Amino acid sequence: MGAVTDIRGRRTADRLVAAVMRVEQAGDAQAEADEGGAGRKGGTGTVSLFWRIFSLNAVGLVAAAGLLLGPVTVSTPVLPGEAMAVVGGLAALLAANALVLRVGLAPLQRLGRAMATADLRRPGARAPVAGPAETAELITTYNTMLDRLEAERAAGAARALSAQERERQRVARELHDEVGQTLTAVLLQLKRVGDQAPEELRDEVGQAQEATRAGLDEIRRIARRLRPGVLDELGLASALRSLAAEFTTHGLTVRHHLSGDLPHLTEEAELVLYRVAQEGLTNTARHAAADRADVWLRPVTDGVELLVRDNGRGLGGTPEGSGISGMRERALLVGAALSLAPAPDGGTELRLRVPAGTGRR
Repeated sequence: MGAVTDIRGRRTADRLVAAVMRVEQAGDAQAEADEGGAGRKGGTGTVSLFWRIFSLNAVGLVAAAGLLLGPVTVSTPVLPGEAMAVVGGLAALLAANALVLRVGLAPLQRLGRAMATADLRRPGARAPVAGPAETAELITTYNTMLDRLEAERAAGAARALSAQERERQRVARELHDEVGQTLTAVLLQLKRVGDQAPEELRDEVGQAQEATRAGLDEIRRIARRLRPGVLDELGLASALRSLAAEFTTHGLTVRHHLSGDLPHLTEEAELVLYRVAQEGLTNTARHAAADRADVWLRPVTDGVELLVRDNGRGLGGTPEGSGISGMRERALLVGAALSLAPAPDGGTELRLRVPAGTGRR
């Protein structure tokens, strides 16, 4: 077959290659549109992934059929120009197919990364809605599922923490009323026994009195930590002052900086602020090896900010324990933002921002 490609066949092949290039350019434009619409709410592709791949395959099949039915022939042996035309057309089809698949599957890859990094303790992160219609619908469904899971988790955590606070209050009341009164009665009896005891037994009775008094003080301290009565009676500022004084021990000095012009807060918000400050100072006393800590409570835009800072060893890349997880759970209950970061002087800085609400001061 001494065949030579005529002018009409070359023009037909040129038109087919140009059509493939137009498909590739359309894929580029669609990719840019998908990336631009990723940050917009409800930004979805107008062409589904099925029709993109089908259209590209249809172009390839139509091009092949046109070459078979048209006047284009191939020599035997194949001439270099004919081989270049076939290889060029095949390369253009493969490139367009790869481009369409890359653009269509890119939103799925972003969705996979978002699913791998999702954390219900840090709500609000959502996968950008982009891509073809099927992919956009899948991402929207995933975001809706996250909304539902976060709402259910917040409701469950609220019930659990509410039950925990009620149990704390019950235990604190029983310790104060029953155990505390019993130890007080024992202390008074020991005092009467000490007054009537012989001289050689008074030292032992006195030691028993001191041990009972120390146990009574410890019971009262535990009851205050379980349910701070000063928070209910005198308010958040007085409770934080009492907390700072309680943690000021040998080797650790806690200073408080409390603003007197705070917006109205709900009882739940005040309790969250107190518990987070308590847990932050507990971590400082137990793990930070610090000799100084500061507690700030000040108004900010649309809310209140609590800041607990120490000069200890810092976070050091250690994983979050149950204490920090509990603080995050409490922050979610009142819509607060909790952050942990290195302090300017090398320690740890705990920051909690609580939105203001109606309720008692």
